[in-house]
Amino acid sequence: MVVLVFVGLVFVAHLYLWHRMVRSTTRRGRVRTGLTWGLVGLLALVVVTFAGMRLEMFQWLAWPGYLWIAIMFYLVIALVLLEIPRLVAWLALVRGRVAVSPVEVVRPVTVPASDISDISGFGQVSGVESSPGGDAMSRRLFLGRTTAAVAGVGALGTVGYGISAALGDPVIEPVKVTLAGLDSRLSGLRFAVVSDIHLGPLTGKAHTERIVRMINGLRADVVAIVGDLVDGSVAELGPLARPLQSLESRYGAYFVTGNHEYYTRNGPGEWIEELDRLGVRSLRNERVEIRHQGGVLDLAGVNDLNGATANDGPDFDKALGGRDTSRSTVLLAHQPVQVSQAARYGVDLQLSGHTHGGQLAPFNLVVPLQQPVVSGLATVDGVQVYVTRGAGFWGPPVRVGAPPEITLLELRA
Repeated sequence: MVVLVFVGLVFVAHLYLWHRMVRSTTRRGRVRTGLTWGLVGLLALVVVTFAGMRLEMFQWLAWPGYLWIAIMFYLVIALVLLEIPRLVAWLALVRGRVAVSPVEVVRPVTVPASDISDISGFGQVSGVESSPGGDAMSRRLFLGRTTAAVAGVGALGTVGYGISAALGDPVIEPVKVTLAGLDSRLSGLRFAVVSDIHLGPLTGKAHTERIVRMINGLRADVVAIVGDLVDGSVAELGPLARPLQSLESRYGAYFVTGNHEYYTRNGPGEWIEELDRLGVRSLRNERVEIRHQGGVLDLAGVNDLNGATANDGPDFDKALGGRDTSRSTVLLAHQPVQVSQAARYGVDLQLSGHTHGGQLAPFNLVVPLQQPVVSGLATVDGVQVYVTRGAGFWGPPVRVGAPPEITLLELRA
């Protein structure tokens, strides 16, 4: 059902682009036919790209396919925003035509000299031919081409900026969180939080190396990887994950699954084993003790909601049940919406990702329909939640209004 909705939306988007970028800018002929088939090819590229990524096939289509998706998205937005100015301009042109040129546009026709003697009658005009509608056609093409040019420049400029943001260094976001019941000896405990790295065909090993280098530069006590690490199998992406073995922290690096770990061909199991080999411990509906300066903190992790379809969903009772409630608890859970269950177990702080901060504005306005927090620190059901924007990207290698992030989170008593 979701696939059919997606294909339907993509088809409608391309139909709208054809109407505004092809039909409104060309006359009937070879140019219009060529542009039409080109747009049909781009529509097929989108469908094949998404299907291929899910099946781990046609990886070579990733760059052109995903880039066109981003350009298509911002072209549609720009053209929709230009509809009202376009209508106003059209009405102004029509009124100007009626007021200034009420007479039909005429085109001179060559008259043979031998026919001049046949001209008779005072006030008659011969040797001219009317061309009704020609002026309206030229105005329509002018307006259509101007609108398409403005939308095209805006879309390409936005995507270009978004590519530089997505492929650039993540922003280090320093955050201090005060926990009312935190043991004073734990004050100053620092977490390097990263999520949504999305190792895949568009990232490369350098993407992982840069993230590891930046995390190590923070000298954190704990590293928390909050899901969506990969978009493929170990056989395909194992070399890209290898730099994770160089992560440095005082009390270790921990990982919880995200929804994308369940989209891979072999499921998350092989990645759990691979991460264990790389020195990153997965918290599978379980908790560990973090001992710092004589104080003790419970660090818990639950599986992603999508694991429920594979009998591997979150189990809050297993992760949080029977604990010493005098201790503060930090929970790693990929999706912010999981805080509603965490609140029942007296969790003090939840660290999440998943949203990408919207990744492509204005998607940040849509995220609240599914998640209680888009990015940053908030309190939900009495529990503080920090949602990181993620250090990678999914789909188009583009980020607009939501730069990639690595968080340095410090607990305060």
